[in-house]
Order: sequence, then structure tokens, then C-alpha cells
Amino acid sequence: MTRTLGKGRLVAATHNKGKVRELKDLFEPAGLEVVSAIDLDLPEPEETEKTFAGNALLKARAAAKATGSPALSDDSGLAVEALDGQPGIYSARWAGEPRDFNMAMEKVEAELARMDADNRRAKFVCALAVVWPDGHEKVYEGEVHGELVWPPRGEKGFGYDPMFVAEGESDTFGEMDPAKKHAMSHRADAFRKLRAALL
Repeated sequence: MTRTLGKGRLVAATHNKGKVRELKDLFEPAGLEVVSAIDLDLPEPEETEKTFAGNALLKARAAAKATGSPALSDDSGLAVEALDGQPGIYSARWAGEPRDFNMAMEKVEAELARMDADNRRAKFVCALAVVWPDGHEKVYEGEVHGELVWPPRGEKGFGYDPMFVAEGESDTFGEMDPAKKHAMSHRADAFRKLRAALL
């Protein structure tokens, strides 16, 4: 029998307020009450896996175990073609502590300049993991392709959004209306797959 997510509480196993907002926008219309790891004061597990899916599962497992509710975790990041997919799973870590994504964007740009790279192609990747308290788990992955611009533009997104322009668009994700970005983002791509399977 296929497992689905019924109405009720879903724990968003993230401490990133931007991601919490996006996950609420995606899941609450389906009748789920999204409660974040921040709201529940859950510790942030160390991301020790080598893939987006591995890290998403690690965080969702910890939250499902701690709360007894189904938990959803997103692990996502920016993969730059000329940098062999970096920063990838280390996207947040490139921003340091406390997280400074202006610094992280500057670091990406500096690496591209150091390599004298004309190729500015990049993609955002998202793995959405759902883990139930009984240990059942599923992962859905999504991507959005585009290229990087410099200097960064826009205040509406978070993370690397101000330097990313999706294919066929002229605005960065940082300039784009959030509803339009949500409809085409890597998270939306993964969510479409999850929704078809679970909701």
C-alpha cells in the first residue's frame, strides 16, 4: 500500500526561516499544519552525508524521532558547473557562521574569477525527504537550471537567489515575485513529485 501524508502536523526539520516560509506556502494549502524545528526548539543535527538526499534524510529522521510526527526536511544548494558542482552540499557552510550569504556569493564569484571561467551555468538542487515515526521514508529531488550574474540583484529571495537567473528569465530569484519563484524553483520541482506521490 502506498503511504500518503494525511492532514495534521508536519514537522519542517529546518532552522532556515526562508525555507520554513517556502515549505508553509507549499504544504499548508494541502491541509497540513507545518511546524518548524525552530518552533519546537529541536537541535540541528550535523550534516555528515555526501549527498543532498543523505543530508535531508538525516535531518528528517532526527525530527521524526524527536517529535513522533511525520517530518520533512529539505537539503538544497547551488551547484556551479565550472566549479565541479561546488558549493553543492556545502552551500550553507560557504556562508560561514553566522550565515552570511553576501560573503558566500562573493566567494563563488571569486572562485569563478580565479579560474577565469566563462561558463556561468549553475543549478539549484533540492532533495525533499519525508520520514514517518515508524521509520518509513521517501525522497524526492528537483532542479532548476540557469546561470549566475554579478553583481547580485534583488532583496526578495534568500541564500544565493540574488545571483541566480533561471533559464528563460531575466530577473534573478532575488528580484522575482516570490509566488513566481515558488512555482519554478528546485523546491517546487521536488514538491510536485512529492505531491503526486503523497498528497
